Formats: sequence, structure tokens, C-alpha cells
Amino acid sequence: MSKIGLIGCGHISETYFRSQNYFNNINIVACADINIEAANKCAQEYNIEAKSVDELLADGEIDVVLNLTNPTSHYETIKKTLLSNKHSYCEKPLSISFEQGKELFDVANEKNLYLGNAPDTFLGGGGQLTKQIIDSGEVGEIKLGNFIFAFPGVQSWHPNPEPWFQEGGGPVLDMGPYFFTMLVNLLGSAKSVRAQATTVSEYREIGEGPKKGNKFKVEIPTSYMVVIEFNNKTKIQGFISFDVINHQRNHMEFYGTKGSIIGPDPNMFGGPILVSLREGGEWKEHSTENMKLGKTNIFNQSGRSNEAPTNANYRGVGLSEMIYSIENNKKHRCNGELALHVLDIIDSTILAAKTSKQTKMRTSCEKPRYFSEEEISSLIKS
Repeated sequence: MSKIGLIGCGHISETYFRSQNYFNNINIVACADINIEAANKCAQEYNIEAKSVDELLADGEIDVVLNLTNPTSHYETIKKTLLSNKHSYCEKPLSISFEQGKELFDVANEKNLYLGNAPDTFLGGGGQLTKQIIDSGEVGEIKLGNFIFAFPGVQSWHPNPEPWFQEGGGPVLDMGPYFFTMLVNLLGSAKSVRAQATTVSEYREIGEGPKKGNKFKVEIPTSYMVVIEFNNKTKIQGFISFDVINHQRNHMEFYGTKGSIIGPDPNMFGGPILVSLREGGEWKEHSTENMKLGKTNIFNQSGRSNEAPTNANYRGVGLSEMIYSIENNKKHRCNGELALHVLDIIDSTILAAKTSKQTKMRTSCEKPRYFSEEEISSLIKS
């Protein structure tokens, strides 16, 4: 079994350690963090070895590095991983700039190493059942659609929210990967982007922790309106914001030549899918509760706008599927080609908003293959 070394012992690491309970090939044997106390605490809690980053990368027993550092550190950590001849799986995004991401993609290809990247939520029941319905032709050819992610920002509950409002942060880099990856999963690669952006509040106030009541300056746009044209000629309108107190819109809607489909939250793995085939007609609900990666397993997780208090969360399946692919010499689904194209959409959205011009994609990618229940069964612990 492949041995995994984890770098970055923050909050998200708990999710990946928990994934060892679900998936039969996730085997985390060591951890590292620039904060040695965090690494030692993590090692003690999960009965693994704490190392420095350099020690972990030099360990010949470790095959795969799971990179859970902050986004501004992704490029440096992934590059060191690849140059240490280890496969890399990283939290989203691949990097904070397209140029850095392209370099990582090229290095991985040159060294014949696997480059994996979150999000893997599109592999869940919600993303796969929506994909099945669209690909079946039930709603016809998808021509139009929209999506939304909007909430007030992390400053009300996070003790150190400043990075979300500085270069390397913002709603497009933070939440865009979930929506853009799901769109590519359903529609294929994007062709171009138009966007506008705004900053609603010049300052934010910290609501929790030792800095509670302190105000900090917002340095980047906090709301984006975007129109993405895909290579199949579908046009999708989106809104991504840290400025909305509440809303009741659906996460994603798609409009086909025979009907319409409402998709679930792309930040989660399950959720109902609704289909209507005539004007004013009823909406037929399709449940993911009987799907292996769609069944509810998280309760009272979030109070965000239009986010259900119960959800399916199987984060780590992308890492598991990559390890299976390494061991069986197959192309994995959360691959570098997909991650780079999603980063291209992110980077192009930000650029289009700055220039008020249409921005064309520099990359393309294959539409991810359907993830069958049989394939999933081979990864899940019995």
C-alpha cells in the first residue's frame, strides 16, 4: 500500500485523517508543518511520526505527499514534492497563478509523476447523478445555466480572516474551484470568460478570537459576476460573493432544449437533483441517498446561505482514486490537466474583471469520465 506524508496540519487535515475510515488505500504515516507544535500534536493524535518538511520529502518510504498548506504555499510545496520524485495531491487551488500552475503541470509530466488536486466533490453522488441525467439526453442539449455562491465572508467566525481579503484570497480562488470543476465535469472544457467585480466594504471587522472587534482593510474584490462560454457553446452565468448576508437561490441550474435541471451544492457530495420537462410542470426529485458517495453522513455542519445542515462529505476520494490509479497505471480523475484548466478559468475570471475584456482560455482538458458505483466499491472499506 502506498504511504502518504501529510504537509500542513491545520483544520482541513482532520477531514483527510477521517477519510482513512472510509477508503481502503489512504495510509497517512507521517506529518509535517512549519509550526512544529502543530505537527507534534497531529502526530500524537493520530499515532504517526512528526517530521520537518525537508525530512518528510527526503523519506524514501513515502510515495505520495498530501499538501494541505495555505494556497500561497501550494506552488512551493508541490514543486519541492515533485523534485523529490514523489506524487502530489493538493488541496484547491493548484496555485494562486496560472503561470505557477503550468510550471507544476510541466514538471509532473516531465518526471512522469501524478499531480492530483482537490476539489473531489464532483466525484460524489450529486455530481455523478447530475452528469448521468444530462448525458442521457433527458433534458436535451444544455444551452444555458447559472450558479451562485454567496455568503457574508469568514470574518464573523474565523479568528484570522485577513488572508481571504488579500492577494491570493477572494471568492473566486476560494470557492470558484468547486463550481468551475463541477461545470467542467458536466459540460467539458471552457472557451472564454467575461467578468465584472466589486468591493462592497472597504473594511471588515473580526467577530471571533483574540482580535475580536479589530478592523482590517479589504485589498481585493469580494464579489464577481461572470459569464463562461464552453467549447460546446453552452453559456453559464455565475455570481461568487463574500458580500451577501442571505439568499434563497439554487446553487446551480441548467437549461436544456427539452427541460431544466437543478443541481446540488458542488461544495458537497450529495443532495437532491430536480428535473422539469415542461413549462409550469412539476419538478421530479432524484435522490443520491442510495449512492455510495451520496448518502448523508454529516449533520449540522454549516449555517451558510442555502447550504443544508445535513450533507454528504466524502473528501479524500480524489486522493484514494489517484492512489488506485498509480498502482494500476491509469489516468486519475482529479488530475493535473483538470486542475490546471480550472486554475485557467479562475485566473481568466480575475483578469477579465480587471480589464473589462473577454479572456480566452489558454488550456483545455478532457471531460472527466463517469465514476461508477463499481469503481467506488473497490475503494471503500467493507
